[in-house]
Amino acid sequence: MKLLRKLYNWVLHWAETPYGLLALFLLALAESSFFPIPPDPLLIALCLGAIKKSWRFALYASIASIIGGMIGYFIGFGLWQSVDSFFFKYVPFFTEETFQKVLIHYQKSGFWYVFVAGFTPIPYKVFTIASGVFKLNFFLFLFASTISRSLRFFAVAALFRKFGPGIKSFIDKYFNLFVILFFLLLFGGFLLIKLFIK
Repeated sequence: MKLLRKLYNWVLHWAETPYGLLALFLLALAESSFFPIPPDPLLIALCLGAIKKSWRFALYASIASIIGGMIGYFIGFGLWQSVDSFFFKYVPFFTEETFQKVLIHYQKSGFWYVFVAGFTPIPYKVFTIASGVFKLNFFLFLFASTISRSLRFFAVAALFRKFGPGIKSFIDKYFNLFVILFFLLLFGGFLLIKLFIK
């Protein structure tokens, strides 16, 4: 909790600097491939200072996240062949048979996996890289990413424009509860995906 709170505060502090928009862009890009904190808190904080620019902030976050997703895709697409033998040999329960099973399901439902991950707390980076590993059609992947990430960030901007500064106060007050809810949704999302690939 303390580490997440520190990361959360570090992300928010960029809203008070001249580099807020750049930080939002870089954060949204990084979150799609490796960074654990989503850009939503910074998006909200930036909207606090300039409500009329909310749509612009959402657009920057969306574009950066989509680009970051493409980077994640090509990481999976280009690096998997170098490490797959290690996974098959040393990672428990990760066999070639399991891989092929997941591959079949991903080819059938990959669009929805990416879409759900892009719009929910499920780590988007896991599915951007997985999409490259399982060779999901790139344009299908890009379409799912564009829709889900744009919906997510523009929804945040829309809520902020409607409810204003009260959202940030609400998040600060119930931060620990939000973290617990986040992990419950995260676990539920992965459980749902596990049921899909049985």
